[in-house]
Amino acid sequence: MITLTESAINRVRDMMTKRASGVGLRIGVVKSGCSGYSYALDYADDVSADDVVVEQGDVKVVINEEAMPILDGMELDFVREGLNQSFKFRNPNVVSECGCGESFSVTK
Repeated sequence: MITLTESAINRVRDMMTKRASGVGLRIGVVKSGCSGYSYALDYADDVSADDVVVEQGDVKVVINEEAMPILDGMELDFVREGLNQSFKFRNPNVVSECGCGESFSVTK
C-alpha cells in the first residue's frame, strides 16, 4: 500500500483542481539513471484494468500493478524548503540511491 501525508494530499488536490480534469496523480517507476529506477509522476486521465487505485482523503493515486512491488509501503510527502518545493518519496524498498538522488535500486 502507498500512503500520502496530509501535505501531499493537499498538493495533489490543488494540482487536480487547477487542471480541472483527470482522475488523479499517476505514480510509476522507469528504468533510468545509474542506480536502476527513477520515479515518474504524471496526471492520470483514466484507469486501466492493470492499474491499482489508492484513495486517501479526497484524492486518488493511480499505480500500474507492475510497479507495486517496487512502490509497496512507500510514503509520498510534499515538502517546501525555502523557495524549493517537491514531492519526496520515502520508500522502504530502496537499498541505494545514486549520488545526485535521481535514481535508486531496490532489493526486489
